[in-house]
Amino acid sequence: MGRVELLSYAIPAFAVLMLVEWLAYRRDPDRSGNSGSARDTASNIATFTLGRLVKPLMQYLLPFSAVVGAAAITPLHLSPRSWWVWVLGLIVTDLCYYWAHRADHRVRLMWTAHNVHHSSEYFNLSTAIRLSWLHPVPNILRGLAWVPAALLGFPAWMIFLLQGIGLLYQFPIHTQRVRTLPRPIEFLFNTPSHHRVHHGSNKPYIDKNYGGILIIWDRMFGSFAAESEPVRYGLIKNIGTDNPLKVNYHELAALIRDVRGASTWRGRLGYVFGPPGWTEHAAPASEVVEVPATGRTVERAGQLTS
Repeated sequence: MGRVELLSYAIPAFAVLMLVEWLAYRRDPDRSGNSGSARDTASNIATFTLGRLVKPLMQYLLPFSAVVGAAAITPLHLSPRSWWVWVLGLIVTDLCYYWAHRADHRVRLMWTAHNVHHSSEYFNLSTAIRLSWLHPVPNILRGLAWVPAALLGFPAWMIFLLQGIGLLYQFPIHTQRVRTLPRPIEFLFNTPSHHRVHHGSNKPYIDKNYGGILIIWDRMFGSFAAESEPVRYGLIKNIGTDNPLKVNYHELAALIRDVRGASTWRGRLGYVFGPPGWTEHAAPASEVVEVPATGRTVERAGQLTS
């Protein structure tokens, strides 16, 4: 049983929890804040549903799994009958997720798929299911992050199962109803507070808190930020549409336009493999304030450029 099966079994629970959250906000409108809108929630659900419908096509677009190949050739083999293998596997696969997720934000080709999840200007449980679909090349590259786990001897099916568990863990942390949890939990684990930071597009929060289950990776690798001010959700330059097709492919279309308009091979490759916001004709270093990974280059004049 892998990620697809786990997700399928969890769909009824997702629906019930989203309904409960909606009713809670209806009963306590003063705490609703930037919790969502009917159009945005409908777009999230439609994006998720379309993804489930086209999922079988990925079996034809991605007939080979690098994880399966690595598991087949490695001389190491860990037995799933030992409990410590499961504990170690959860830690290792979560570390793999951290680096995959970090690449999602730092490589624009990867961002063309992952930005779908970040493009909502709201933050609620329905945001958790706002996932991209039919982005085969980013998915192939992303899958390479779990090859080290396979080479260490973890069975491929266990890696996929633990990936699914990691995704299920992240569903309930997409909420504003829970403020903070006890300090030991906040220190070790990804929580609603930490994940609100991750979805923030204001300056203290950009490119922070990539962890899946554990937040200690961000503390170790310098990408952690605590929730210190109100979070502005969405992208630095929001897309302004709830159309699921545009939500899913707007950034890929922008990447293609930038590549076609590039005048050098350096520019073409930079637009594909550089960070989001990279531009072929960058301002001098003294004029650049920051190049955030979630959208655009911030220049001296304060204008945002693609």
